[in-house]
Amino acid sequence: MADPKGFMTTPRQDWPRRPVEERVRDWDEVYVPGALLPIINKQADRCMDCGIPFCHDACPLGNLIPEWNDLVSRDDWRAAADRLHATNNFPEFTGRLCPAPCEAGCVLAINQPAVTIKNVEVAIADRAWELGFAPPRPPDRLSGRTVAVIGSGPTGLAAAQQLTRAGHTVAVFEKDDRLGGLMRYGIPAFKMEKHHVERRIAQMRAEGTKFRTSTAVGRDIGAAELRSRYDAVVIATGATAWRELDVPGRELAGIHQAMEYLPLANRVCEGDLDVSPMSATGKHVVIVGGGDTGADCLGTAVREGAASVTQLDIYAQPGAERDEDTEPWPTYPKIYRLSAAHEEAGALGTAPAADADARLFAASTLRFAGDADRQVKSLHLVEVDAERRPVSGTGRTLPADLVLLALGFSGPDRTDGLVDQLGLAMEPRGTIARDAGFATSAPGVFAAGDAARGQSLIVWAIAEGRAVAAAVDRHLTGSSRLPAPIGPHDRPMTV
Repeated sequence: MADPKGFMTTPRQDWPRRPVEERVRDWDEVYVPGALLPIINKQADRCMDCGIPFCHDACPLGNLIPEWNDLVSRDDWRAAADRLHATNNFPEFTGRLCPAPCEAGCVLAINQPAVTIKNVEVAIADRAWELGFAPPRPPDRLSGRTVAVIGSGPTGLAAAQQLTRAGHTVAVFEKDDRLGGLMRYGIPAFKMEKHHVERRIAQMRAEGTKFRTSTAVGRDIGAAELRSRYDAVVIATGATAWRELDVPGRELAGIHQAMEYLPLANRVCEGDLDVSPMSATGKHVVIVGGGDTGADCLGTAVREGAASVTQLDIYAQPGAERDEDTEPWPTYPKIYRLSAAHEEAGALGTAPAADADARLFAASTLRFAGDADRQVKSLHLVEVDAERRPVSGTGRTLPADLVLLALGFSGPDRTDGLVDQLGLAMEPRGTIARDAGFATSAPGVFAAGDAARGQSLIVWAIAEGRAVAAAVDRHLTGSSRLPAPIGPHDRPMTV
């Protein structure tokens, strides 16, 4: 604890965002370049080095937060990078994309703004690359065992890197033409520029991990054949089976799933397309779903030049402070948060049908209506109470030329045949069943991440990737020295 009074003398200061008018004209990350480093030492000084660090417990990765806070406050970036990478393979991903449950568990957050843990994390990660503190770490010797990892999202990449470093020969199979999973084609570039993914892929290649893109296991290569060629298989395909909205008019043109819309915008950024075929330019856009994916659609539509954008959230607007009766510290509270995308929609006046941040809370979609060409033109909604029951007399209609459904995901997509070809047992909720060691009902096949856990956070994805790597290493060799950040009590598992 470099400054024992830091939490009393230094106010919280977040990484500033670029002006709205500037950042909506490009796809670069929303934060001011170079503005974090000058403030981060003092922010790390606010950490109280608690005797019982609840931030550490709140993080699924078990990040050693007080330790690297102290090291950053002392300008010891090499040691800070070592402590950060000891528990997290990809801190530049989590530092940009994680909602930071660690900050909700910060002891300082009992009665003050929490330590800017997420900002400290990303500062360490970026500084480590800048100063050469994240070199490839190839194994000293090979084990002679082979592992196939299906999926190159954060779970698959974390599992592959850990297993490669343990000495196994690892090949990652990705159905898309580029690596990264949803980090590549789901997350907009204004939240995380793709060079961060490319840099880690290059590191993993240098360590010995092999990658096979444009290869859908179950379709382009048989799942049983793949299993016969490798000593173990890890399924890390994510939960990409999107939820539907079964209301009248769903069949109209112009109504799309969020994960049909977002990849096209990312492909424009990659240079594959000049213009997205689903572009929101000049359109009245309505996004059904109040979560992060909906906010990603919101920021994308604003940048594409939508005439208006409204995001519908079925839940009531949360308060500005945590409810101590229902969400006591250190639980992660459901409070009103203003993302960069909501800030942009409000500042640019692209949300005339909603509140200043483009959201309509406690809103449930009743039906869609279209024109003679079967193109969607409006969305009819009603306000609902806490039990999601319609409130009489609250119906209204929104103009809608483009409707995006961001209702979450139920489990892995089964259309490629992977699950059926391996004969995997499934949970009632649509995820892959597994036991306490991540093993599925198919011998030698393991499942981790959203495919087995269900839709979750990126920190859980990486934690599961690290933990399944330890389980596979143990399966192949009889023991493992790889760290497993989570245990059986952290996830539902039955086979």
